[in-house]
Amino acid sequence: MKALRVLLVDDETLARARLRTLLGDCTAPAAEVAAEASTAAEALALLPTQPFDLLLLDIHMPGMDGVQLAQQLRAQGGGPAVVFVTAHAGHALQAFDLEALDYLTKPVRLQRLQQALQKVERSAQVRTAPEPDLAEESLVIHDRGRTERVPLSGVLYLKAELKYITVRTATKHFILDGALGELEQRFASVFIRIHRNALVSRRALRALEKHFDPEEGEGWAVRLHGLDEPLMVSRRQLAAVREAMAG
Repeated sequence: MKALRVLLVDDETLARARLRTLLGDCTAPAAEVAAEASTAAEALALLPTQPFDLLLLDIHMPGMDGVQLAQQLRAQGGGPAVVFVTAHAGHALQAFDLEALDYLTKPVRLQRLQQALQKVERSAQVRTAPEPDLAEESLVIHDRGRTERVPLSGVLYLKAELKYITVRTATKHFILDGALGELEQRFASVFIRIHRNALVSRRALRALEKHFDPEEGEGWAVRLHGLDEPLMVSRRQLAAVREAMAG
């Protein structure tokens, strides 16, 4: 993939200079600073002038802050991916609520910045990838002397339970003998992992919300089209799920 085109938005000249240097050291993917802005107003004026892949956005700035800018861009729809960069870690939850792909705290480390760029690259690939022909893909399920083909287009989630996998559609449950990890690799464009024991259909994702689970406590859960029950999202998978929702 070509180098990501970045718009730096930070009111501190030294902070922009440090990020510019770090971006120059990134290689997988590479990135180039296409433009810089010291205020949200400058950023808004620059955005229509050329294509940007990523907005590296400070939160605390004079006038309109980074959160307000992200809110405005989200309301408009489209636009570059957003990664917040700030010295204040307390805004992380709000950042993800605004569908930011990542949240970096100052001083930014090269390795952490590279990880954020990889998320941006993956998100772009998902948005531009051709839709899989789900009509041609099915799970073959053998149960009590009966063999049935269950189209992937109708599968809402796959959940590992003991030695088997529960295959859930809007109307039925099936039992599949196999490994969740193998299905995740085989159908990565169709399902996303939300927990160590569960994959859900990317197409079925409807909402991500706070949820209390008697076993896991306070956390997050997804709701799927065609299903009433919420499914818990592990902390480890939360960022990936938010990225999938944003895409």
